[in-house]
Amino acid sequence: MRMQNRSLCVLGFFVCGFWLASTGLADQAPAPASATGDLARGKTFFVQNCAVCHATGSSAGSPAAGGQGPTLAGVVGRTAGTAPGFSYTHALVDSKLRWDAASLELFLENPPAKVPGTTMVVVVANPADRSDVIAYLSTLAAPETVAETTTPQAAAVSTTANDAGAWRNARPGVKHHIQISDLPPPYSTGSAGNNPQVVHPPADAQLSVPAGFTVRRFAEHLSNPRVLRMAPNGDIFIAETAANRIRVIRAADGAETPSENQLYAEGLDRPFGIAFYPSGENPEWIYVGNNNSVVRFPYRSGDLKARGAPQVIVPRLTAAGTGGHSTRDVAFSRDGRRLFISVGSASNVAEGIATKSPEEIREWEAEHGRGACWDFETNRADILVTDPEGRAGLRTFATGIRNGVGLAVNPLTGDLWTSTNERDGLGDNLVPDYITRVKEGGYYGWPWYYLGQHEDPRLAGHRPDLAGVAIVPDVLVQAHSAALEMTFYPAAASGPAAFPAEYRGDIFAALHGSWNRATRTGYKIVRVHLERGVPDGSYEDFLTGFVVDAESVWGRPVGVAVAHDGALLMTDDGNNVLWRVAYVGANR
Repeated sequence: MRMQNRSLCVLGFFVCGFWLASTGLADQAPAPASATGDLARGKTFFVQNCAVCHATGSSAGSPAAGGQGPTLAGVVGRTAGTAPGFSYTHALVDSKLRWDAASLELFLENPPAKVPGTTMVVVVANPADRSDVIAYLSTLAAPETVAETTTPQAAAVSTTANDAGAWRNARPGVKHHIQISDLPPPYSTGSAGNNPQVVHPPADAQLSVPAGFTVRRFAEHLSNPRVLRMAPNGDIFIAETAANRIRVIRAADGAETPSENQLYAEGLDRPFGIAFYPSGENPEWIYVGNNNSVVRFPYRSGDLKARGAPQVIVPRLTAAGTGGHSTRDVAFSRDGRRLFISVGSASNVAEGIATKSPEEIREWEAEHGRGACWDFETNRADILVTDPEGRAGLRTFATGIRNGVGLAVNPLTGDLWTSTNERDGLGDNLVPDYITRVKEGGYYGWPWYYLGQHEDPRLAGHRPDLAGVAIVPDVLVQAHSAALEMTFYPAAASGPAAFPAEYRGDIFAALHGSWNRATRTGYKIVRVHLERGVPDGSYEDFLTGFVVDAESVWGRPVGVAVAHDGALLMTDDGNNVLWRVAYVGANR
């Protein structure tokens, strides 16, 4: 996962929670306590739940296994917001809070309850787990100081002009076509720690879209808006993941502001994916992908409030923990018989996973699918499938998909597609993210291979039986772009904001933006053109302009959907805004 929340990790244990001082939690903390947990168990817990986001190395800016949040080296005893190599919020820097075992214990017990409004929502409910992980963190050495001239931001200034994927070269219509032959060897560059500072929009901030289109703020003051999905009647449903709720917005066709903006359901567990069932004008259910379950609400067209408590369809997606990537998208097959669920990995590249003998692997794959991971990665880095009632149980539809954040079914062909975050730590241009059709029974490489037969050097020799097995995805996206949600532009779209015919049937996808590439990339909406449902491997920039400079951005796209009137809607968790892109004609 790349950063999916204003460059602060929703999934990590400490990044977003570091704001606690600004909410008064520091005043509630008891006297300092000692870290008395089990060090070995704490390290294991960290690797399986935290390391996808947080480094523990001593060098600033070195992501190690994680890095989307600040390094946690030396976190115990550190003043909040002072570790080098990370752009902290002003609230954290101004808090002057000093982290110790007691303040971490108080926070981790229940971040949303203890710190209302925090976007760090992972609860460490077990006191022993809290004690163990704090004990482990207490052993980590403080990071070394790195000279400013060696920071990724400084390097970016001098190399952006020569980098086709860099933010300065992004503009509507620019095409990208990354091919396997373009891939560099692993470690051709270092792995940067280049988190952006999310700032208020500058006075001259302006988004760019193709000629004939306009882009405007449509709804503001949202709370960590993520996925958005359209009800058949035109209502807009938005997952406010960190707040554990679903919001619904209503607007007349062509309107530039909503007429209704209400909370549809609350008390969920990191909701992300939303799907209506059955298809057609009168769905009876709204399905929601929670962090470790799938639930549904009874629904009638026009509902602005949930009709009752959620009904559990899938009670548990994985038994091996709920850390790591938390986004669970959901989608139905075109015939309505299958429910697809994406579950991202717990780690960057399965660090610390147990070993299995060839015989044990054969037995495991017979039940879980070719290339399926095990241990704390069981049922993770997969797309799972069941029936709409959940009666058939879960099975793997496809494996080796590290974090398939977005799911969508092509309404014309019935193909399942995913937009996927690939792994980190191999350099600036490895491994490309991707947008692809998903083949049933297919293996897409993670963690042992990537993009076909490229073996991850960190796992060299672990799975020779999978050499040449991994499927090469359809469309490779600039590495570290953080491809999130995707949608198909309807072939029959109509209304006052509808796009021209050449856009019909194409894909629009949100690139949330890089945190570990020396020259920043992403922070835009891209378009993938399809011919009869098939891409040619390229994509092009559609909406750009969120990057201010080498260090700062003012917006981060997450979700995309097509409104009832043909406009393209986009959630932005940097501004907590819903944007609307409309076509107004070639002469405007």
